[in-house]
Amino acid sequence: MTALTLALAGCSTITPTPFTEDEIKERVATDRAEMYAGQEPIQGPLSFNEAAARALKYNLDYRLKLMENALARGLLDVSRWDMMPRVLAGAGYSTRNNDSGGRSINIETGQESLAPSTSQERSHTMANMEISWNLLDFGVSYYRAQQKADQYLMARERERKVIQNVLQDTRNAYWRALGAQKLITRVDSLITRVEEALEQSRRVEKQGLLPQPVALGYQRALLDAVGLLSLRRQELELARAELSALLSLPPGTQYTLAEDHIPELPPMPADLEKLETIALQRRPELMEEWYRKRVTANDIKAAMVQALPGIQLDFLNVQYDSNRYLYNSSWVDSGVRLSWNLFRLASLPALKRAHEAQNRTDDFRRMALGMAVLTQVRIGAQRYALSRSDLKLAEESARVDARLLNYARAARSSRVDSELEVIRAEARQLLSEYQQYASYANAQSAWGRLYNSVGLDVLPDEIANLNVATLAQAIGKTTSQWEDSVFADGAPAPLPTARVEPVAKSANTISK
Repeated sequence: MTALTLALAGCSTITPTPFTEDEIKERVATDRAEMYAGQEPIQGPLSFNEAAARALKYNLDYRLKLMENALARGLLDVSRWDMMPRVLAGAGYSTRNNDSGGRSINIETGQESLAPSTSQERSHTMANMEISWNLLDFGVSYYRAQQKADQYLMARERERKVIQNVLQDTRNAYWRALGAQKLITRVDSLITRVEEALEQSRRVEKQGLLPQPVALGYQRALLDAVGLLSLRRQELELARAELSALLSLPPGTQYTLAEDHIPELPPMPADLEKLETIALQRRPELMEEWYRKRVTANDIKAAMVQALPGIQLDFLNVQYDSNRYLYNSSWVDSGVRLSWNLFRLASLPALKRAHEAQNRTDDFRRMALGMAVLTQVRIGAQRYALSRSDLKLAEESARVDARLLNYARAARSSRVDSELEVIRAEARQLLSEYQQYASYANAQSAWGRLYNSVGLDVLPDEIANLNVATLAQAIGKTTSQWEDSVFADGAPAPLPTARVEPVAKSANTISK
């Protein structure tokens, strides 16, 4: 009674308790430390393979999938114990305030035949150990364990998909960030020059050295150039920030990307049917759906097993009781029990129909997904072909704008409109060069999407014990092997760089 009173009193005093500010600050500090813990420092410029290795080794989304994979593996190990025989051990103590006894009467006369007696002590202890095995539970546990095994394999496929998505995102962000690294300083310098020219043109307008329509047209052209350059600069900054997030780098980390070698684009794949076949064989989504079909099939099988008779085998049931009135204070039981829920027999036809319907549904779901996969492969190949064409156009535009800039610099004079033409040519050439890098990044991204649509893996089975350099080498080697064996040979797409003569420092040519 006292324990019940204390329990009720404790329940009545429970109130919501929010976290304190100190606890929140401590949690934030701990999380920030864990986010970037154990990372190798960046040494030297990052190549694409090294960036991919860092992203796959330290990306939090991928690490989360690894933990989910480990959890699924742990649940599989636990489910195996459900198939083992049940071993129960128990002990207890019993006491009462008076004797437990009874009276006996004569059935024929109804008269009491014996004096009241007891065969149980007021206080005594009990202990027992039981070893039993229910074959029905074993059958159900077997199929449940099969389900856990398939769910573990499904977790592995989801891990593969995360790896492929992280690699795709890294490829997209890396090449855009490389363009940002090569161009952002020049963009800042040109924006400063444009702003200075804009301010000087306003002074010239006030002094009446230029007709107002000419000065306003000059300012309009400069403002258009500033607007375009500022927009492109924002895109460049975002590309670098996105790459830093994929690499799980602390904010503000300074690093450089390798500029010494921009690889040629891989050739167009010639045999799309071969890629489609590989995609149907290797896409993680299709494999996950296939495993899901086995999970649902085992679910139906477990339900069917429950309709069978249940056989309980009591191998060993050891009992002990300290009651001194017992003739034998310890004994051993064993036996066999049969039980059958006859109503479950009526559910067998319905279960069979459900099994057939589930199989058809799973097959059609997988085929629908397979159709989407084939479409992705085809669209990926077309997108890659179009991006290569866009890259060629961007390269030609960059070459033309570079020649126009060289001509404008050579023809520059002291006239205001001549300086305007030089600045406009520089802005146009820089925007063309930006478009060239953007087109190359888009082509790399399209190639990555095609790679992703096929479902190819680039990682070794175990990466936890590999450093970044070793993992980068493994990624490069695997990628080269896949491209050599899966994608047909063809003419590579070069990336020529438009050459622009360096800007010579000169005095301001705008008259005051």
